[in-house]
Amino acid sequence: MLTILRTFFGYLVRPQLYPELLRKIYKNIFDRGSAFKGKKEAENWCAKMAISQKEAILKITNSHFSLSTEFPKVLEEAKKMELNCPVKMGGAGAMDLIYGICEYTQAKNVLETGVAYGWSSLAALLSLQKREGILYSSDMPYLDRNNDKFVGCVVPDSLRKYWKLFRFADKESLPKIFTQQSHFDVAHYDSDKSYKGRIWAYKIIWDKISPKGFFISDDIGDNSAFIDWVQENKLNAVIVEFERKYIGIVQKI
Repeated sequence: MLTILRTFFGYLVRPQLYPELLRKIYKNIFDRGSAFKGKKEAENWCAKMAISQKEAILKITNSHFSLSTEFPKVLEEAKKMELNCPVKMGGAGAMDLIYGICEYTQAKNVLETGVAYGWSSLAALLSLQKREGILYSSDMPYLDRNNDKFVGCVVPDSLRKYWKLFRFADKESLPKIFTQQSHFDVAHYDSDKSYKGRIWAYKIIWDKISPKGFFISDDIGDNSAFIDWVQENKLNAVIVEFERKYIGIVQKI
């Protein structure tokens, strides 16, 4: 109950998030099952197709990438920042994969939904800095933890000039981002994990991916949204198993 009250108060003091509050109320009353629609089917499908992060990088790029080898000091400092952060958030994902795909595409514009500590942001930015590219990120704060000022805390100041962070729900952030940049070489989705949230976002983000660009989605075993989207659009996907979760990758041909 305390968490619910903190979250509700968090919305009340942030008028820019009122539209998302209304959507949350509706979803919790009328659409609670959406988050896990087709979960068993999704997990079985992913398990049959999954390869490791290292295998996926090699398959996609025909090369190897390792942030711990190329940027050991940056990662060491980032880990210190996470340890010193007073708010617990989501951990690091498949950073080598994100970095490797950004390098392979020579990305100049990257879109990201979901930031938390900023590990995925860091992976993209370490590549983008080489070409003075820009990372556009959409992030909803953890309203029950008052984490606003700690979002992206592992990203060093030297990289922040290549980063534009939009602090709204995706349905408000993405239209704002698209007024600034209409096409992206790489997009990484890690925000609203519900079935309907994914289906809505996948379509509009995919439309903004440049030819030969890549779309990456985390936690695709949560429900069947990724499977349904891939099959409906006749797309070829690479599935990665990483820390007992699944990541989906699609290239726009």
